[in-house]
Amino acid sequence: MAEKFEDKRINEALDLLNELAKEKKAELQGMVSEKYSHLKSVLEGASGRMGEEVRDTIAHGEETVMGRRITIDSATMLNKGLEIIEACRLFDVTAAQVRVTVHPQSTVHSLVEYVDGSILAQISVTDMRLPILYALAYPERPASTLTFNLAALSHLDFEPPDFERFPCLRLAFDAAEKGGAHCIALNAADEVAVEAFLDRRIPFTGIPRTIERVLASTPEAHPATIAEVLAADREARETARALLA
Repeated sequence: MAEKFEDKRINEALDLLNELAKEKKAELQGMVSEKYSHLKSVLEGASGRMGEEVRDTIAHGEETVMGRRITIDSATMLNKGLEIIEACRLFDVTAAQVRVTVHPQSTVHSLVEYVDGSILAQISVTDMRLPILYALAYPERPASTLTFNLAALSHLDFEPPDFERFPCLRLAFDAAEKGGAHCIALNAADEVAVEAFLDRRIPFTGIPRTIERVLASTPEAHPATIAEVLAADREARETARALLA
């Protein structure tokens, strides 16, 4: 009886979260629809640091500021792949409208191109406190002590990403194009694969191989509730673990 009661409470909580998510999505889309109605494309900046040093750091068991999983995702550029999916969802654009540009200086974080040819760039210090502050306070902009040195703009490089060098980025674009369960499977498979890499059970190149195999076995589906999302996540993780067993 206790287990059934707990299951009921969990399902009720998931239903409530699902309704709140729908309301928040509608509210956000309403606020940005006019602002982004003439948007042509979104460009995400990436440092492109494949990072032999990143892999060496993890291999020697050293902790990084970002954390072990995010450090590896930065090295594979899977973190940028997740941002592609976020951009599609938040701004209601297709994967084809989102581009990634390798920008080693990491001063231009993103660019938005409009249909008239103009481009707006988001430039700031490389500090996660700033986007967190913006997200928590939106639409307000409270004052902060974070400042940007314009001298950092004296030299800027931009180049297209190498999909052969960063296969996880290619897989993320594929998942974003298909949407639904494939986006869920991308993240779930990556978490399992990165954990296996950190445990030294697979090589670095085993991460994209695992993700690709999981995505290949993921059926076309578009989960509509949190419960369905969690179920798709569990299935993808089980598939990844079975592949690595």
